[in-house]
Amino acid sequence: MPTIYLSPSTQEFNQYFSGGNEELYMNLLADIVQRDLERNGIDVVRNNPNEPLASAIEESNRGDYPLHLALHSNASPEFLARRLQGSDIYYYPGSTEAKRFADILQRNIKEIYPNPRLVNVRDTTELGELQFTKAPAVLFEVAYHDNPSDEMWIKENLEEIGKEIARSVAEFLGVPFTAV
Repeated sequence: MPTIYLSPSTQEFNQYFSGGNEELYMNLLADIVQRDLERNGIDVVRNNPNEPLASAIEESNRGDYPLHLALHSNASPEFLARRLQGSDIYYYPGSTEAKRFADILQRNIKEIYPNPRLVNVRDTTELGELQFTKAPAVLFEVAYHDNPSDEMWIKENLEEIGKEIARSVAEFLGVPFTAV
């Protein structure tokens, strides 16, 4: 069966509005994604949250993965603090497979995010985890952790978000998915 590389955020310094941090919640989300993928026959290799991002990129590049998936939550620039909302799904321009996965993920997350028109796919050359990985890579900014509504949505919907991420990965890989 296929194996993907899963890279939840290691940014413990990004504090959530009502407590906790990005590293904590994205690793909780990754636990759910990993569980649901493995239940459906998809293996997962994960980054070490105690290592820098460069280590995750190096480890991913040593394998032969059909997908490198980074999980993050977003924060607004200071002048827009607490005002931005939504999910952003980033891929490296020119990577047709990463774009294909981003589109699948967008479609599935739109089904559960409170305002589907705020779920966006964006290309970028600015993120190292997309630029320097050899596998098709997507960085999913689940929602804005500095926005009280988005933060609450993340915390209260980890299971549902994780299930939709896992469903998206399975669809991308052509593996049947059964939700538990």
